[in-house]
Formats: sequence, structure tokens, C-alpha cells
Amino acid sequence: MKLPVYLYGHPVLRNKCKEVTPDYPDLKKLLDDMYETMYASDGVGLAAPQIGRNDRIVVIDASPVAEQFPECEGRKLTLINPEIEVLDGDSITRSEGCLSVPGLSENVSRVENIRLKWVDENFTPREEIITGFLARIVQHECDHLDGTLYIDRISPIRKQLIKGKLNSILNGRTSCDYPVRYAPKKIR
Repeated sequence: MKLPVYLYGHPVLRNKCKEVTPDYPDLKKLLDDMYETMYASDGVGLAAPQIGRNDRIVVIDASPVAEQFPECEGRKLTLINPEIEVLDGDSITRSEGCLSVPGLSENVSRVENIRLKWVDENFTPREEIITGFLARIVQHECDHLDGTLYIDRISPIRKQLIKGKLNSILNGRTSCDYPVRYAPKKIR
């Protein structure tokens, strides 16, 4: 089932998410719904807070950007309780967007090499070194699990320049091609 994507200003996007345990109710259905929502929204990743859940769950399918970033070919990941360790290497600045901040993209600096530890949908422990653009996608989505949006990583000057667009999202004056949920009116 396609779920609404929670937009900038909604408090759930600022929460630190809780760990997921093997007895999590209806996990398979939630994961299926997250993938369906991500695909319907033309995203390459989706974190549980973006659908209103306070759980450490991320789904990624980086295949749509594989032509430009070959390391993304065939990379579909279900990350439960992910942990990132930054490895040596340079940071690269690239443009990022987010389903929860529609209509905007900004340059964000991120490391290119990470060690990722997680459990998959069967709670099997996994570990992998992730590089390039795929590492950026993983970092972006895992930021959501700690209440961080990519716009928190841009300069104060850039944030001031996009303030009007952010206020439009906050005030429910933005359109999307996918179902959304705005911040509660009392917060707007």
C-alpha cells in the first residue's frame, strides 16, 4: 500500500528512532509498503520517519541512478538498525534532494567510504564497505533515523536563501506527485 510521505516541518522527522526487534509486528508488510511508497514517489531511498514511523528502518533501491553511478547497479538494501562507520577518504559535495523536502535540492558534503553494519529483514547481521554515490544514499537515509534532514547540512546562507521554499512546504503550499502528510496546523 502506498503510504503518505511526511513533509518538512512534521515533528516525526526530528525524532531519534528506536531500535527494531525481531518480534516487530507485521514487519514484512511494513517493508513492502515502504518499497511501494518509495517506488511510487520516484525515490531511491526511504526511511521509516518519512512515513510517520519512529523505527530504525531504511529501504533503498539505487538502481535508477546506476547509469550515472555504476556502484548503484542492482543495489537494493533493507536496513534495520543500521550503523555507519566513516572510513578514511575525502568528502565529496553533490546535490541531494529528499521526498520529505519536495522541489528542492542542495549541495551537501559527505564522505565517500563507509562501513555499514545492519540486520536484514530476516534479522541476519550484515556488514559491508559501501563507496561512492551509494554511500551518500545510505548516509542520507540513515540521517533520517537520527532526526537529521539534508538541509541541516547546508550552510546558514543557503538555508536562508531557501527559507521561502521551506515555509511554503511548512504551510502546505507545495504540490507533489505522491501522497503527502503536512505538519499539524498547530506547528505551522
